[in-house]
Formats: sequence, C-alpha cells, structure tokens
Amino acid sequence: MKSANTPSILSKIIYDKQVEVALKKQLISESELRAAAMFKRSGISLSARLRNSDTGIIAEHKRRSPSKAVINQSLSLSEVAKGYEKAGACGMSVLTEGKYFGGSLEDLQLARASVNLPLLRKDFISDPYQLLEAKAHGADVILLIAAALSPGHTKELALQANDLGLEVLLEVHTAAELDSHLNDYCHMVGVNNRNLKTFEVSVETSKSLAEVIPDSFVKVSESGISDEKTITALRPYGFRGFLVGEHFMRTEDPGQTARQFINSLKQTAL
Repeated sequence: MKSANTPSILSKIIYDKQVEVALKKQLISESELRAAAMFKRSGISLSARLRNSDTGIIAEHKRRSPSKAVINQSLSLSEVAKGYEKAGACGMSVLTEGKYFGGSLEDLQLARASVNLPLLRKDFISDPYQLLEAKAHGADVILLIAAALSPGHTKELALQANDLGLEVLLEVHTAAELDSHLNDYCHMVGVNNRNLKTFEVSVETSKSLAEVIPDSFVKVSESGISDEKTITALRPYGFRGFLVGEHFMRTEDPGQTARQFINSLKQTAL
C-alpha cells in the first residue's frame, strides 16, 4: 500500500493508524456504525460550495501536528466551528487523528452538532471501515492521501466513499501522484504545499501542478496559506478552495480571525 519513497514519519503514522483501526473493529462493528443516527443523513457538497464561492475558505480545526507540536489545545471545538460558520467559511476540516494531531471522531461529531457546514474528515484513511466511521460521525467529505495509498487502493476507497454519499478530496504532492492516483470518483484535488520529507512549505507546488489538474475537479491548495495575497495569487491558476488552519488556530479567537480574513478577501475581489 505504501510507496517505497514514503517518508518515515508518514509510514509511522499510517502503521499506527492501521493498528488503531484493527482494535476499533473489535469494539464497534460495521453494522453498528451503519445504524448510527447520522449515517442516513444527506451530505452537504463541499465541491459545489467551493465552485460558487468568491473566497473558497476551508477552515480547519487542528490542535497540534508532528511538524509544529502544539498549535492550540485550549479552545472549545464547538465555539471554533460556530465561529467559522459565522465567518462565512465554505467548509470545515476536522482532524480526527489522535496520537499525532490530537483529534478524534468525537470532534467530528461535535462539529456536526454545532454547524451546517460541509465537514471534511481529515485523517489517514486506508480502510473502508474508516469511511463508515466518517459517515456515522457526520462527515460529508473524506481525505485520501496519494502518498499513503496505491492507485488501485485509492480508486477502491473513492468508489466506496461515493456509494456512501461522501465526497472525496484527493491530496497530492507531485505530478506523478496526480497522474497515477486521480480517478473519476474524486471530486476535488488538494495540492499539499508541504513537502512531507522536509516539511518545508511552498505555494509554488500548487502553481506548478495547477495546469495538469483537469478542470472537472475542484482545485484546492493546502498548507502555507496565511495571507490574502497568497489566495489572490493562486486564483488565476484555477484554485477554488483554500485550506487554512494554523493561521486561524494560533489565535485566541479563530472564528474572528477567519471573519477578518474572509472579509478582507471579499474586499480584494471587488
């Protein structure tokens, strides 16, 4: 499943996640997940909202990360989610990985109870069981990371996600990943500007891949977006979505910071 070039930190996260999923399967069956109250709810399309937005902000809730350690662990997730919605975000990304990012499925569930935004479950997904978890806890979109999956596995998971009514955001870092992993069951392509080997960030990655992403997929730029100028520079390349997390989460009031950011973007677009 993993590429021979997969960086060690990613390999470790994926391994630990697979162990975690195996244990969870012993506690909660697939039938129990399918019986969850939220499993039958109709999803909200993030791709549609991004296409129709003049800002395209996907605001993220993230407590910590392997590269930045603690970001913010003192805030109420519900208040952050409500703040993002009031700010005018197109959607919300919720980290559900626990060991390395401090998230949980309960975070996703609480966000779903708090807002009517499209919710992205951001995690290291490699097992169909995780798709059921996402659906049962209120997700509308799931993330598939090309660097962590084979092309065939990516397509299989994307198809299964579609069958559950979940949209798919495919994350790529290189043109080779895009060429080998992109399939018709994906709705959005996210270009991660962070090099997974060095953790260095450059939005030039988004610019360089933009022209090889078919227009039928919504283009999303991820990582390293902390000012309006970056978004203004990326829009001519066809990007409609912009994942912003740390810039908001490092402040005392992420919702207010997001509101100011989005309002400034709207003024720039006039």
